[in-house]
Amino acid sequence: MTTSPVDQTVGMPRIGDKAPAFTAKTTQGDISFPADYEGKWVILFSHPADFTPVCTSEFMTFATMAEDFALHNTELVGLSVDGLYSHIAWLRTIQEKISFRGMSNVEVTFPLIDDVSMEIAQKYGMIMPGEAATQAVRAVFFIDPHGVIRTIVYYPLALGRNFDELLRIVKGLQVADAFNVALPADWQPGERVIVPPAGSCGTAKDRMAGADAGVECEDWFFCTKELPLEEIQERIHRR
Repeated sequence: MTTSPVDQTVGMPRIGDKAPAFTAKTTQGDISFPADYEGKWVILFSHPADFTPVCTSEFMTFATMAEDFALHNTELVGLSVDGLYSHIAWLRTIQEKISFRGMSNVEVTFPLIDDVSMEIAQKYGMIMPGEAATQAVRAVFFIDPHGVIRTIVYYPLALGRNFDELLRIVKGLQVADAFNVALPADWQPGERVIVPPAGSCGTAKDRMAGADAGVECEDWFFCTKELPLEEIQERIHRR
């Protein structure tokens, strides 16, 4: 029986699943994923192809922001279905020749996976035949220190990613875990957070009694409290 290309996405990992394990050659040596990153957050992301303009702009941005992600205990790992020598040549070209939005001489130091066989891309559902049968879409997997997938974001080939949002997701996931809260629409660190459980304000107030007098309720299902940026920074960066 012949399997149609669409069937290749069946069984793709979901939020809450363990990140599928693999070993691979990269521009920074061999890796065993996610075992090599135990205890760290990881952003595993795919791009359609080397020597393409949108991907070039993204890699320059990721590389420039690498320290921002590192401040939040987050490593970057890239992937495309190109080979290792293509990766190396492309990254060298980026550093030596490309300027974009004030960025130049950008060195990419995080690993870029060689996946010519498309085995890893298929395993993670990065190949979507309706978009491209031989290129990975712009998938982004946020994986926590226990190897669990916590967020998945997909972009089509023509649309570059929003990197402020990718960093916000990292911050938000870590704050939600560290403080046992939920985060409202467009939340930024330092803004009010939502107090769970959402069952009743009485429950929320009782749970926070003595610990936080700043709980405010709009109705029985919607309670928030202040969470100062200084408190976030102290706890998150202490971990």
